[in-house]
Amino acid sequence: MIYFLIYLFLEVMISTFLASSIGGMNTFFEILVSAVIGIFILKNFKLSLTQSISKARTGQITQEEFIKTNAGRAIGAVFLIIPGFFTDILGILFQFSFLVVLFSKIFKFKTPTNGTTYSTHFEYNPKNFSHTNNTTYKGKQDEIIDVEIIDDNKSIKH
Repeated sequence: MIYFLIYLFLEVMISTFLASSIGGMNTFFEILVSAVIGIFILKNFKLSLTQSISKARTGQITQEEFIKTNAGRAIGAVFLIIPGFFTDILGILFQFSFLVVLFSKIFKFKTPTNGTTYSTHFEYNPKNFSHTNNTTYKGKQDEIIDVEIIDDNKSIKH
């Protein structure tokens, strides 16, 4: 809640300062232009995401790099769509990965503890799709739940 109030305070202060400097009509056009740019980035985001997924599948980038490159662009595009000068500034900073690098240093990825290792292997063949998931537990095994869900509902067409 405190972060929202800080955001709201900064948004109001920056927006009123800049809107009084550039005028009402220019503020209106800035809101429209930034929204169009944000929508354009989101529409073209699927190409960038597809390339990042193929790099992640071949092992050229790690999971952290995948999230850093794609999360920043998506969040930045959404911030550009939201009206306001402060969100536009944040959206531009997210597009250039400045805030993503800063936030990734503050918020670290969780790593498995107690000697737990995870490995997943996907193979795609148009006729056969196979998935192998190997999990090795070297620590406590009191709360391990293994679930497999098989849906045999053929009435839903995709």
